Amino acid sequence: MASKPEPPPLMRGKAAEAAPASSLLRRPPRLGEEVYNAIFARIMSLQIAPGGRITVDGLARELGVSQTPIREALARLESEGLVIKQHLIGFSAAPQLSRKQFNDLYELRLLLEPDAAAKAALSISDEAMVELVGLDAQMKSLDQQQGHEPYALFAPLDTAFHDQIAASAGNELVVEALSRLHTHVHLFRLLYNAVVTTAALEEHTKILDAIKRRDAAGASAAMRQHIERSRNRFKAKYPD
Repeated sequence: MASKPEPPPLMRGKAAEAAPASSLLRRPPRLGEEVYNAIFARIMSLQIAPGGRITVDGLARELGVSQTPIREALARLESEGLVIKQHLIGFSAAPQLSRKQFNDLYELRLLLEPDAAAKAALSISDEAMVELVGLDAQMKSLDQQQGHEPYALFAPLDTAFHDQIAASAGNELVVEALSRLHTHVHLFRLLYNAVVTTAALEEHTKILDAIKRRDAAGASAAMRQHIERSRNRFKAKYPD
């Protein structure tokens, strides 16, 4: 993957104070997103270990930016359940899912997602179908790339894919319940393995094909198979 351009130096001290108001708006609009992606990739690939301390100063020096975008990114990651902030201690990466959390998560998914897929097959809009196909294409593109960052970026796309199916089913409570779990980012953090993404894409294809056919029973069965196989893949993290 091509390296991202280095962010321009930020003004500090008297130079910043003396600058006209218009110049203070020149911060690249994508800088915050790039900082977020960089930290997200480190957490997902376990370069920042689960439970490990995260220092704002250290990340600012490492990424060559001020503390402001670092703090903004960490606040966003906190809202997504990947970072924990403790009073007087600071930031740390969230711990991995426990075996019980893992089992409970898949039990809930099996209760909600096959039914959502069946309903989506009957009610999905043309616009939502285009969105699903586009997300699938983006994930397939990432699956062809090597390294930690493509693997990390696969997780939010996978999340969006499942969220779109749930939203197309028309039950807002199901959408809310699944989104609060941050399922895919926590699961992909368990096991860094390209086989995980390749297998998931093959199963997504079956789900998509059933939804395109408006085959409710087929979509439900394909989603159930996908979740069960996903559970078996990640279960390797919890040896008996």
